[in-house]
Amino acid sequence: MSGILDLLNSDLGKTLISGVAGQTNQPQEKTQSVLTMALPVLMQAMKRNASTPEGAAGLMSALSSKHDGSILDNLGGLFNGGVDDNVLNDGSKILGHVLGSKEQAVASTLGAKSGMDAGSVSQILKVAAPILMGVLGKQTQQNNVSNASGITDLLGGLIGGSSAGQEQSFLESILDADGDGSVVDDVAGMVLGGSKKKGGLGGLLGGLFGK
Repeated sequence: MSGILDLLNSDLGKTLISGVAGQTNQPQEKTQSVLTMALPVLMQAMKRNASTPEGAAGLMSALSSKHDGSILDNLGGLFNGGVDDNVLNDGSKILGHVLGSKEQAVASTLGAKSGMDAGSVSQILKVAAPILMGVLGKQTQQNNVSNASGITDLLGGLIGGSSAGQEQSFLESILDADGDGSVVDDVAGMVLGGSKKKGGLGGLLGGLFGK
């Protein structure tokens, strides 16, 4: 299975990057940088949420109904007319559910790392979140995922690919640096990373995805 960052190099990913950049009036290069860092963090947070029966059931329900992948069928149309408020509101709800109280810290940290203000990062994440859920919804259908174990495996595969088990567990361990079960704990130290974090998230993702 290809990883989530492979998606950004595909035609779909290029449409996503250019569309999100246009929607948020940000340079494509910076937008791509934000998405490259943010998507694995969001997916790791989803994976952690899906590790409980309630979380897995909620995610499966969302992926089989509203987020079934149909948003991907006309991304060009979505961006050409400007992303409507329904999509942005949906994105805001997804981020709130996935990141909780850490949402602002994630936006601030990604902004500092990419040279963009936190408000613009938040807008990028709001547009990208429903599309990311659409990708998951489509993958769920294609892989006939129907239970909690399956959705956790799917997310794990998209985050690290089948060959990155060790790096994947390392990613999860630093995402929850103090072991309290909150995936995006210490995200500022993680992304802006001192040397003790092995170069921070940017360095880690470089190792993970060969970038």
